[in-house]
Parts: sequence; structure tokens; C-alpha cells
Amino acid sequence: MTPSLPRTSREVRLTVQPQGLPTAADLRIAEVPVAAPGPGEVLVRNGHFLVFPGLRTLMGDETGGLPLPPLRAGDTLFGPAVGEVVAAGDGAGLRPGETVVHLDGWREFALLPATRCSPVGEALPDPVAHLSSGSAAYGALTRLAPVRDGDTVFVSGAAGATGVLAGQIARLLGAGRVVGSTGSAAKAERLRAEFGFDAVAVRGTEPFGDLLAKAAPEGVDVVVDTVGGEQLTAAVATARPGARIALVGALAGQLSGDRAGGSAPVEVDSYRLIVQGVSMRGYRGTDHPDVPAEWTERFGGWLREGRIRFPYVALPGIDRAPAALQELIEGRHFGSVVVKL
Repeated sequence: MTPSLPRTSREVRLTVQPQGLPTAADLRIAEVPVAAPGPGEVLVRNGHFLVFPGLRTLMGDETGGLPLPPLRAGDTLFGPAVGEVVAAGDGAGLRPGETVVHLDGWREFALLPATRCSPVGEALPDPVAHLSSGSAAYGALTRLAPVRDGDTVFVSGAAGATGVLAGQIARLLGAGRVVGSTGSAAKAERLRAEFGFDAVAVRGTEPFGDLLAKAAPEGVDVVVDTVGGEQLTAAVATARPGARIALVGALAGQLSGDRAGGSAPVEVDSYRLIVQGVSMRGYRGTDHPDVPAEWTERFGGWLREGRIRFPYVALPGIDRAPAALQELIEGRHFGSVVVKL
């Protein structure tokens, strides 16, 4: 017998394509009917979903080559979510009560093929940790820019979802000194006091190149760059011989109100790259399909041992979701931002 199902669900839709950076006014909450799952489908009650800056790019005019579909007026937002299966169609292979992760967030209930869901299992002590951005940071620090014992590692955007994990991962992999950047003195203090950063450059107090030179006076061996812009320029200027630079984000361009969300020009001294023998590569998860499982196993172990922390802000209720994206873009929060339903 099919269990009693909710009649309606609420979801967050794009009202108009933003001109510049999206705001809460560009989004609305719609109420939609809930259908019973058909063969091979499941109905999932979402518990948490991730708010991530890539949504700004998907709403913009520069979406060519992206692995995710663009968002246009009337579309429902999407993204990583964790929830509980409440009903399953024939042949779904999942049972009511199972906790799964999928990409149909930004709605209270998601009806989707079971093949697009992954059971969370017991790998991580907190199911919400499946929404972390640590896989990219781990992949960057083990595949593109491997950390060697005693290395100085610079993480730009260190108070963000990826950066705060990258700094901790670098330390666990043997870094001798971990340097970060952020735009807030309060966030800088948290990075030093709670997350083991040795020094943090606070943007805006003086030219960033000078700030990084003071924070890493002997130069940097590894860079995990989530920002680009002047911070990447400075990272190249302070790179030691043989330094490895992994590009995992480009927020300086992506979150610029003067751009369309899918470009991030930056001035880089190519002569220094040559004479210092510096490598610079962009990290794409699709190039490293073995990383997510490896990361999840190590992440779970480190969490249980108390060697790593996953900081996130849980904003309550889907009514809070439209403002959550604007707050993320404005940098109001520390670590990951999720909506708790």
C-alpha cells in the first residue's frame, strides 16, 4: 500500500534572470502538487540543501561549457541535498526511511529517478557533511598540487566552504605552514583560533600582494585558489621554485556585479611561472572520478578522530532560502551555507 503522501510541496524558483548579482527579489517560493513515484522513482523529503555560488553563474549569460544546465526565469533552483525517502516506486531499489544525497535541492519534496540518488551509509558521522565542498579541496591537494612535508600552503577565500576545509586538509597532509585570506577580521580570527591557520591576510587593509608577502615571507609552495583576481596574481608573485597552483574557483569574477558570472580575467606573470618552474592547473571533478569515494572515507575518519571540522551555517526553513543565496554572495557567513527544512 502506498503511504499517505503530502499533497503539495514548496520550491524556490527564479522569477527573472538577474541583471548583475542575484538578490532575494529575483527568487520566489512556489507551491506545487506532489505526485506519487512511478516505477524506478523515489519521493524524497529533503532535510538540508546546499547554497552554493555556482548558482550565480547558472543564472548568468556565460554558461557555455558548464556541466550543469543553465537557470532561466521560471526554473526551479537545484543543488546538493540530503533527505529521507518517503515513498518508492517499483524497482527503485531504495526503501522508505533511507537517507540519500541527490541534486534536487531547493524544494521540500523531490520526485526523481532512484538512479540519481546515493544512499549516505555510515561513512560520515553527520549526514549533512555529505554537502561539504571538501572533495574538490582534497582532490586539488592530492592530485594537482600535492602537499609535501613542511610546505607552505596558501588558500585564498579561506573562510568559504572550500577554503576552510582546504586549510585543514593541507595540514593533515603535512603542510608546515598554512596561510589564508578573507575579507573580515572576525573571520580571520576564527581561522587562526579554531582551524589552525598560521596567518591570514585580510583583504582591503593594504595591497594584497603586500599582505601575502608578509603572511608568507619565504614564499609559498602550494596554492589552493578559490578566488582568482588579485589574489592569484599575488600567489604567483610569491611562488617558490617548483610551486604547485591548483585553481578550484574564481569567485573574484564569478561574484562580480560587473560580469556575467562565467569569466574571471586575471593578470599573471608568466615569466615568473617559467623561471620558477611553477605549475598551474584547474581542478575538474570529472577528471578524477576516484576522488569522491577516497575523500569520503578519509573525511569520515578525520571527523571521528576530531582532526577536522566541518563548519556550516544552517538557515531554518525554505522561506529563508531566497535570502540565503544573497547572503552567501555578500559573504555574511563562515564555511558552508545550508538551508534546513
